[in-house]
Amino acid sequence: MNLSETTHGLKLGGAVGREEDLGHRLEQLNLIGASLSAERDINRLLELILTAAKSITGADGGTLYRVTEDKTLRFEIVRTSSLKYYLGGTSGNPVPFYPIQLHKDGRPNHSMVAAYAALTGKTVNIADAYTADGFDFSGTRAFDSKTGYRSKSFLTVPMRNHEHETIGVLQLINARDPEGEIVAFSESDQRLAESLASQAAIALTNRMLIIQLEHLFESFINLINSAIDEKSPYTGGHCQRVPQLTMMLAEAVNETREGPLSDFHMTEKDRYELKIAGLLHDCGKVTTPVHVVDKATKLQTIYDRIHLIDTRFEVLKRDREVQFLKNELGKDELQRQLRQLDQDREFLRACNVGGERMKDEDIARVKRIAAYRWRDAEGRDAAFLSDDEVTNLTIRAGTLTDEERKVINHHIVATIKMLEALPWPKHLTSVPEYAGGHHERMDGKGYPKGLTREQMSVQARCMGIADIFEALTAKDRPYKKGKTLSESLEILGRMKLNHHIDPDLFDIFVRRKVYRRYAEMFLDQEQIDEVDESRIPGYQP
Repeated sequence: MNLSETTHGLKLGGAVGREEDLGHRLEQLNLIGASLSAERDINRLLELILTAAKSITGADGGTLYRVTEDKTLRFEIVRTSSLKYYLGGTSGNPVPFYPIQLHKDGRPNHSMVAAYAALTGKTVNIADAYTADGFDFSGTRAFDSKTGYRSKSFLTVPMRNHEHETIGVLQLINARDPEGEIVAFSESDQRLAESLASQAAIALTNRMLIIQLEHLFESFINLINSAIDEKSPYTGGHCQRVPQLTMMLAEAVNETREGPLSDFHMTEKDRYELKIAGLLHDCGKVTTPVHVVDKATKLQTIYDRIHLIDTRFEVLKRDREVQFLKNELGKDELQRQLRQLDQDREFLRACNVGGERMKDEDIARVKRIAAYRWRDAEGRDAAFLSDDEVTNLTIRAGTLTDEERKVINHHIVATIKMLEALPWPKHLTSVPEYAGGHHERMDGKGYPKGLTREQMSVQARCMGIADIFEALTAKDRPYKKGKTLSESLEILGRMKLNHHIDPDLFDIFVRRKVYRRYAEMFLDQEQIDEVDESRIPGYQP
């Protein structure tokens, strides 16, 4: 694959003039330095370094090596213009050569010219590899024999950073004069190549430091999510899935060319910012008490109190049996009351699960059972259920009381406070807004700031839909089964009609089949049912 030698608007031509064109080449070197500082992609940066070195020295070929952690020289980019030989970088063609060992049998490998330059920090300028002494060019000869090429002049320059560490080697092959003849690399070629190698080493080091800091930052975020995961296995998967679904929806909007969101576009910086916001959207859950986050049943605190109620039922049944033995209760009445108590116990057990929405008659029955009397451990006459137990057992949906739901909802306030307290760099300043808006509603009735649609970014609105859809389909929650696609989309459609979620984003979510791609990645097969999009409430095809 032939590569354009134009990068960042800098035209890097073929052979240039030699000593008489030094001024032009110095100017070119300055332009190259600016381009090196601006390039963010490592592969493109490495490619630019080698291409620039070939241009300012008039070299036909070249190789760029990087020093690895295990102290070898790894081939990163290989280029030979006359052979149209392009490996590594953005070419899509991997470099098939083994790394060069910097040490052999515990001794410095000075026989290989690239290794020698890396180990000593010295430039090696060879007029003709076939007649040079002191270095092993058997690999070069094998390459020439195979390709018909003639590798002659070599300029091998160590790339040393600001800490005087060798991080790579730049090797140029076959300098050409203005007539295209192969000549030795001149002193000015060497000085220019050394200057470029120094600039390139610093640019590469800076880029690697930025990448390492980004990796450290993301690892720290994952550490927080892992802590939430350890604290509650029911939320850990959520912290991983919501960012991915958010990005999938945002990319679908980015690709949309018609409709009210056709002007929305994301750069790579925008994508990274949204990714970080997604990973941090629930970081405030580190402050949420475990017994609330993990409340699998209505009566659960540190333990499930349904077992205490089981014990009380046994006490009532024995009281009835004692009454029977005292001839205070007939056999038929005893059997009837025992059956009733067993039915009441099973009813409360079902209520405790919180899987089905409670009806008014169910709540009334809980209160009737609560009015039973029994003698507690101290022999006192007491109501069968405490006020707190009645409050929990009559929760209409789910397992959380209003107070507990407020505790859960507080995590978003904690998230915003935590994120707004951080000194975000310029390209990440919107992270708190994106991450903190996923519980807001389009009609301003959301939480915690009561923002309307117009006050929210597209990214924050994307995260709101992702957060809800993930929660609906999640199969790792203790209090419910993961819903199917059709069930989840019906609920989301009603939320659109109720002005809960962004209507235009929801239409794109359905139209671009974002839900289907997410399902194939994360849902069980039985959840992925056929979806009739024409039946989704409020959907506009």
